[in-house]
Amino acid sequence: MTNICSDNLPESRDFYTKLFDFRIDYDSDWFVHLISEDQQLELGIIDRTHDIVPKGYQNRPQGFYVTFVVENVDEIFAVAQREAFEIVEAPSDTFYGQRRLLLKDPNGMLVDVSSPIPSNS
Repeated sequence: MTNICSDNLPESRDFYTKLFDFRIDYDSDWFVHLISEDQQLELGIIDRTHDIVPKGYQNRPQGFYVTFVVENVDEIFAVAQREAFEIVEAPSDTFYGQRRLLLKDPNGMLVDVSSPIPSNS
């Protein structure tokens, strides 16, 4: 499980549930717990200024990003456009065999959404 520190829990919750197959397992004013439909992935979103987060870690995220591997990155791109989410880079094919989309989540964190490019062999 990964926890994301947030200034806006509802906006962050909606970002991840609209783009990916997360359902809301717990929703409060200080913490949201999301779980994937197959129950293989959990994501927590916590109020970054809550007492449970140590003072030295109540900063906006930087220096890392989260990657979600999906079946079809272009479908996620269409949702991101429809929802007016911030798109850092539109989908493109990479030299390492992935089709990649970069988004910025409501907390300023970079989100890499990738799909394997099918081989023609």
